[in-house]
Amino acid sequence: MRTAYSVETVRAAERELMAQVPEGALMQRASAGLAVACAEVLGRVYGSRVVLLVGSGDNGGDALYAGARLARRGAGVSAVLLSPERVHAGGLAAFRAAGGRVVAGEGAEGVLGRADLVVDGIVGIGGKGGLRAPASRLAGLVRESGAAVVAVDLPSGVDADSGEVAGEAVRADVTVTFGAYKPGLLVDPGREYAGVVRFVDIGLGVVLGSGGGGGGGSAEREGFSAGEVEALQYVDVASLLPMPTGESDKYRRGVVGIVAGSARYPGAAVLCVAGALRGGAGAVRYVGHAADAVIARFPETLVSAGPPSKAGRVQAWVVGPGLGDDSERLADVIGADVPVLIDADGLRLADEAAVRGRAAPTLLTPHAGEAAALLGVAREEVERGRLAAVRELAGRYGATVLLKGSTTLVSAAGGGGVVRVNPTGTPWLATAGSGDVLSGLAGALLGAGLGALDAGAVGAYLHGLAGRLAADGAPVGAHDVAEAVPAAWRDVRGE
Repeated sequence: MRTAYSVETVRAAERELMAQVPEGALMQRASAGLAVACAEVLGRVYGSRVVLLVGSGDNGGDALYAGARLARRGAGVSAVLLSPERVHAGGLAAFRAAGGRVVAGEGAEGVLGRADLVVDGIVGIGGKGGLRAPASRLAGLVRESGAAVVAVDLPSGVDADSGEVAGEAVRADVTVTFGAYKPGLLVDPGREYAGVVRFVDIGLGVVLGSGGGGGGGSAEREGFSAGEVEALQYVDVASLLPMPTGESDKYRRGVVGIVAGSARYPGAAVLCVAGALRGGAGAVRYVGHAADAVIARFPETLVSAGPPSKAGRVQAWVVGPGLGDDSERLADVIGADVPVLIDADGLRLADEAAVRGRAAPTLLTPHAGEAAALLGVAREEVERGRLAAVRELAGRYGATVLLKGSTTLVSAAGGGGVVRVNPTGTPWLATAGSGDVLSGLAGALLGAGLGALDAGAVGAYLHGLAGRLAADGAPVGAHDVAEAVPAAWRDVRGE
């Protein structure tokens, strides 16, 4: 598990660890890892031209110490100091002793124009809001320079706790983060600004009790909160996949009921059924107006005229994709005493109080536009603040919420606790019907007995991986994604 911690938790862990180690030890560990990452980006250090953008505080100190190491290896290193009166004194002394050159602010344009590598040490993880002058000007010059960019701990201008970018920010090729992942590195738009994230262990895992973010679960030590965000890895997903045994039958594997599709949108039903069957359902019961299309493509489907409550035994329901305005069938499903996944038209039609009143688990799967409609805000507000939006929806509806998008997030019912962020996927998944496949897949996992949070997170992981496998760098259709789910399943299990 890759776990990200809030700034408050990271700061508390750093204070405790600093009391146990020699003064300056953490900064030396961080700067050593930063210098190694910079050298790898450069390829050849000797003779290269490196520019440090140095703000006040520890981020600037990390950059200066790393710059000193690069200078000793033969790089020509210049430092642009944004706040000379507040620069890290020890780092600056080490930098100058190694032959580093300090450049006045007006000289920044010249050195940046010749740089092979820029190290962003402007603002640390405590920064809020977009960059202000003169830092905003420097960020623009960096963008124009075309040099490779390595960010120290977090790209300047990105909110560490949310990934929000409120204005001008540095866009990095590589971000070297220390001690623990920060939510803003895993959640868009911050994730996009971070580029490739390199983790440097400085010993915080001893305090956090989780491996510091490189692996393991959430912090459990008294006095430290659990992580804010966590991303499943292959081993986590493999441990959650429901596997049949010699005693399994279709009911033990999970029977999924699907209420989807209409005369206008029969394909939504077909794709939803495809996701459920490829996702391991023991059987699929279909109720809706697209029965002929479903049977033609998947003759193993058990078709019923409805209503859903009369269709036969199911362990979970999926309702909504392509449903149109069929509110009666939706209400029938919401009244069921088994887990229910609500998507697409079902989200538009569902009564908030009825969803909150359900005793069995509910999983809502909106994209940003649907989430914005449910919250009564602009889509752009959801996309800027995805963590806040998914938590608010989960709290408002008392349901687990899977917010689809560039980074898919899953929040447990109520909106508290850790939010899971999906690390798989490809932009090629932005295609019609892809969400219908995900609904069927996650519904199959609900029917197999996974909790709503696990079903959403594992479903998103497999769906994203299937998208990568199906696309392989080229356009892909939703039906291709469904057909690639078994390959994704095998890949996760190492088969």
